[in-house]
Amino acid sequence: RISTNEQTIDNQLKVLREIAHKKGLDVVREISDEGISGAKGRNEREGFDELIKGSIQKEWDTILVWDVSRLGRSLKHLVSFLEDIHSAKCDLYIHQSGIDTSTASGKMMFGMLSVFSEFERSMIRERVIAGQQRAKAEGKHIGRKTNVTDGVITAVYQLRQNNVPIKRIAKDLQIGVGTVYKILEKVA
Repeated sequence: RISTNEQTIDNQLKVLREIAHKKGLDVVREISDEGISGAKGRNEREGFDELIKGSIQKEWDTILVWDVSRLGRSLKHLVSFLEDIHSAKCDLYIHQSGIDTSTASGKMMFGMLSVFSEFERSMIRERVIAGQQRAKAEGKHIGRKTNVTDGVITAVYQLRQNNVPIKRIAKDLQIGVGTVYKILEKVA
């Protein structure tokens, strides 16, 4: 998995192919999620979902992965993933950590790494929020630019004065229903 489209999985795949060869494993399939955050769940990560389904359907008995963070950043998702693949008698090898879940110590280490991965994600989130708060304090705008201009505000007010329904105003002006309500609250 890689988080952005500017990154590449090529280096990870090269090393994992070499490891499979050294372990005498046949590579059945290479699965990746590109440009998707590890914080997303299985329903939002097609490759991750495919990996779990293939394990359950016994398409393979071992999964090689570059790093635990490539599997995910949520402890809940990682623990669920490990339970799913182990119930299917599928093992996991994590290259960067040298963890092999076919052993008891490997299972324990995977659990510990999952905790640290989730902690790292929380720290990143806290830094992003702190940066946004600093930017707001400096008067900078955070988020998408608004398409609500003085003309839109006037149009909303006039249309509502003419008893045009809220949903119709939103559709005609190509703004959200919530935006119409917010404008009307400010005008009132």
